Amino acid sequence: MRKIKITQGEYYHVFNRGNNKQDIFLDDRDWIRFLFLVLYFQSPVSVYNLSRPVSYFVRHSVFNIDNQIVEKIIANQYLELACFAFMPNHFHLIVYEKKEKGISQYMQRVLNAYTKYFNAKYKKTGHLFQGPFKAVHIENNEQLLNLSAYIHRNPREIKNWKNREPLYVFSSYQDYFKENRWGNLLKNQIIMEQFSSGEDYKKFTDTSGTKKETDDENMTPLFLDL
Repeated sequence: MRKIKITQGEYYHVFNRGNNKQDIFLDDRDWIRFLFLVLYFQSPVSVYNLSRPVSYFVRHSVFNIDNQIVEKIIANQYLELACFAFMPNHFHLIVYEKKEKGISQYMQRVLNAYTKYFNAKYKKTGHLFQGPFKAVHIENNEQLLNLSAYIHRNPREIKNWKNREPLYVFSSYQDYFKENRWGNLLKNQIIMEQFSSGEDYKKFTDTSGTKKETDDENMTPLFLDL
């Protein structure tokens, strides 16, 4: 059972990791597939033949989705996605609940679709993720800002990515630091409107008051000032 009640109109830190801490991404197409699901499953609108946009992304680093479909997704969102980062064996999201039970519906759809894809591809059975997704209520603006910095710094733990986090494809950091690649599918205004520029946000991220240590059991950061 989930320890907290998810309430409409609030922001949450949502995360999960591989069962027994196993990697959940084994090749480039796995990362891209999960990115697609996180971005485009924000509403009940169906997007068919997912291998096609994934293959297009492999070649061009952008998803080729009809604008009318994107508009339908945005018009019927369960939630708004504000921030994300994927790591080899876990992921972090900041999301805003727009519709009642929206986060639960969204995460069920994303995780079930990805698990089905992963198990079919690698001829596996059973659970890919470590139980239900975890969610932590973001209680105030300071926590929201520091959490976004913590999530965007996560990729520095990956070999060869330390101090290169703003370039990491499978995080929303570059969408704060440079142009937002995803338009209204990534609603980062709640954070970015508090900074004069992407460079200003980058300076904040580098000096945020988030402890380097995390609660390993929950993969959630411990804050110095909260």
